[in-house]
Amino acid sequence: MILVAVEVRVEAGSAERVKEAIAKMETATRAEEGCITYAFSVDLSDPTMIRVLERWRSMDDIKLHMASPHMAEFNKAMGAIRPKGLDVKAYEASEVALG
Repeated sequence: MILVAVEVRVEAGSAERVKEAIAKMETATRAEEGCITYAFSVDLSDPTMIRVLERWRSMDDIKLHMASPHMAEFNKAMGAIRPKGLDVKAYEASEVALG
């Protein structure tokens, strides 16, 4: 399994401006083959921080996702708000039950 953690720093109020694009992206991505989890959130104590948590079956599934039309549409929407910072990290992991 591949875990992807994304942090996007935006100007105050910008997250609200891309809310529709985020909703479309979540819906389309969750329907993709290989997508286990895909969720956006705005930090409760810092509304300039958008986070994305992704779990994928494989890197091949992520590559298909990155080439999808809804990803291109989302990137266009995000480009319009000019993010101040972007940090993307991917981790290969195996699932372990805790408790």
